[in-house]
Amino acid sequence: RMKPVIVVHGGAGRIFKEREEGSRAGVVRAALRGYGILKQGGSALDAVEEAVRSMEDDPHFNAGCGSVLNEKGEVEMDAIIMNGKNLDSGAVSAVKCIANPIKLARLVMEKTKHMLLTDRGAHLFAQGMGIPETPGEKLVTERSLERWKKNLEPDSNPEEFQKDLGTVGAVAIDSEGNVACATSTGGLSNKLIGRVGDTACIGMGWGVSHLIFCSIMKVVLARLILYHMEQGMSPEMAADTALDYMKTRVGGLGGVIVVNSSGEWAARFSTKQMSWAAVKDDQLHSGIYAGERHTKSVDEALASESEGF
Repeated sequence: RMKPVIVVHGGAGRIFKEREEGSRAGVVRAALRGYGILKQGGSALDAVEEAVRSMEDDPHFNAGCGSVLNEKGEVEMDAIIMNGKNLDSGAVSAVKCIANPIKLARLVMEKTKHMLLTDRGAHLFAQGMGIPETPGEKLVTERSLERWKKNLEPDSNPEEFQKDLGTVGAVAIDSEGNVACATSTGGLSNKLIGRVGDTACIGMGWGVSHLIFCSIMKVVLARLILYHMEQGMSPEMAADTALDYMKTRVGGLGGVIVVNSSGEWAARFSTKQMSWAAVKDDQLHSGIYAGERHTKSVDEALASESEGF
């Protein structure tokens, strides 16, 4: 039997000082929740869904509650989940008024013959599945609202604000050796209504890129990492090599989390920061800055969790 592993990230980019602590705590909480499921013999699929759900509920991340707002000042979200065992996947795009798009993506995967539902179709499907509607304004935070207003000013540069945002994601391997991954995002600040974002997943020797979800860079990145791992590189080397290639060739910055079939993992990024956490062998690792890695036992981490830091 495999030793279960989970790796999560809260978005690569720039994390403002006042949000750093919350981002750290949020990825740690998500990783511990996912690992709790794996530890009890649960599936990688359940673990990544739970980890992402935890980050959707946390206003520090651009997913679920705390998502950035579109041009009309609404929260519109994308999410995707994927099962490495049979390459099944489910995704939703441009969904509104749902607290946890990742749950809906999972239902798309398991209850429909489709891979992607969008906007109104996703909304009707959610109703049919009995998912409670969350008033849109409940997902809007003070911070998102402030940023939205700033971006509306005639001399504003929304690009400037995109730098500290991204997706949240999780990848895991369970005791059966199955891999799964999940991501969720509120997309770009002040984006056009109905924009479909770019979200990609990477796992053990399979890389999946829903073209509809993917920017070319992410596809290239996922494929490159897989290629390097197939050539015998460790996940960490493969990730670094691919990120380096992307940076020198197209000036693109990004972040990735990877788990291979033997349970080796990596969380690497070329942006200024990326909040991440990983659990393996009952040890929790986490960081935000390049080269930073804190390690403590899961028991210790859970104890300080329950004290609420």
